[in-house]
Amino acid sequence: MAHLFTRSLSEHSPPVICCECIVIIAWALSLLTLLSMLVIQLERLAALEVMSINTYMQSQKEFIAAEKSLLECEQHLSNIRTLENSNCHIQSAGKNLWLISSKSKPSLEILVFLDAKTHIATRLNWRQKFE
Repeated sequence: MAHLFTRSLSEHSPPVICCECIVIIAWALSLLTLLSMLVIQLERLAALEVMSINTYMQSQKEFIAAEKSLLECEQHLSNIRTLENSNCHIQSAGKNLWLISSKSKPSLEILVFLDAKTHIATRLNWRQKFE
């Protein structure tokens, strides 16, 4: 039994140092895993932001196109015959009031007063129609 207590400390150190190395390596690997997960999440967020911007730009273009078609119909409201093949629906709301709505998406609708004497159309209201 005397030989167990006669060993030097250097004989017992290598397993302890090895265990500390394993803990440090495991800690470093966990940090690398967390960083890689962060990069993945940032890539997903960037992709979603690009999709969001593209969707916003497309919907803005469609909104502007619908507004232009309404404006064209509004300007030529006094001569309805020229608007037979237009991009909007026109219906009378009575007493020189007209409802004009776009055929394209998004569907916009305006209420217009058409002066019978001057044939000048005045926009009174507009709204977006949701289906």
